[in-house]
Amino acid sequence: MHINMLKAKLHRARVTHSELDYEGSCAIDGKILDVSGIREYEQIHIYNINNGQRFTTYAIRAEEGSGVFSINGAAARLACPGDLIIIAAFASLDEKELKNYKPTLVYFDGNNKISHSSHSIPVQAA
Repeated sequence: MHINMLKAKLHRARVTHSELDYEGSCAIDGKILDVSGIREYEQIHIYNINNGQRFTTYAIRAEEGSGVFSINGAAARLACPGDLIIIAAFASLDEKELKNYKPTLVYFDGNNKISHSSHSIPVQAA
């Protein structure tokens, strides 16, 4: 049996561009792709904190060190520059792979610079 697990999360990145006429996708700073383990053309889920929109697209590489998070194509109607987003990628793992599995979680400051990373989400308090 395979179980879909969180592979990587980019938490509270700020949208820098919204390009309706660009070929659909989400351009992400190449350095951030490398740190998170998200691959170019990999399916990603985007959750817009500002308006609650949730949508699926794929990642493409933007210039390394640019801080770019560009929502492109039809999805550009779902996020505007300045919006905060969460990007998640998932992987299908078998029982053996699950034993020691931990996702890669990347957190950002207000300027799309990595503030820290982790491999676990804190337990939510009651």
